[in-house]
Amino acid sequence: MDKNQQDLFITTVLSNWELAVKRASKIFDAYSDEQLLQPIAPGKNRVVYLLGHLTAVHDHMLPLLGLEERKYPQLDDLFISNPDNAATALPPMSELRNQWTAINALLTEKLSGWTPGEWLERHTAVSAEDFAKEPHRNRLNIVLNRTGHLSYHLGQLALLKK
Repeated sequence: MDKNQQDLFITTVLSNWELAVKRASKIFDAYSDEQLLQPIAPGKNRVVYLLGHLTAVHDHMLPLLGLEERKYPQLDDLFISNPDNAATALPPMSELRNQWTAINALLTEKLSGWTPGEWLERHTAVSAEDFAKEPHRNRLNIVLNRTGHLSYHLGQLALLKK
C-alpha cells in the first residue's frame, strides 16, 4: 500500500467516525433537557439514556485502544450495567452533554494522530497470543465497531418525533 492509499484509508475511517458523532451531536443538541427525558418509543429507552450510554461506551474506548484511562467511569452504573429507569437520579443534563462532547473530541484528536500501522495494532482486550492468530482484532476493528454501534442508536433516535 503506497502513502496515498494509506492516507485515504485513514481519512475514510476518520470521516465515518466523525460523521456519525456529528449526526448524533446534532440530534442531542436539538433537544431541550425536558425532551431528553422522552422515551424513543413507548416502553423504550429515553433519549438521555442513549446520550449517557454512548458517552460511556466511547469512554471505554480510551483504555481499549491503549490511549489513556477512562474519564467518566461513574456513567457505567447508570448507562451500561443497568437498563433505563425513569426513577433513577441522573447527572445534570449539561454535564452529560459536556461529557459527550469532550469524550468525542478527545477520541477524534487521538485517532487523528495515528499512523496506518497504529490503526492495525492489537487492542487491549486481546492477548498477544490471540492477536497473532487473529490480527483483525485490532484498533481499526474497534473504531469500526463503535461507529456501527453509534449508527445503530442513530437509527433508534430517528424513530422519535420532536
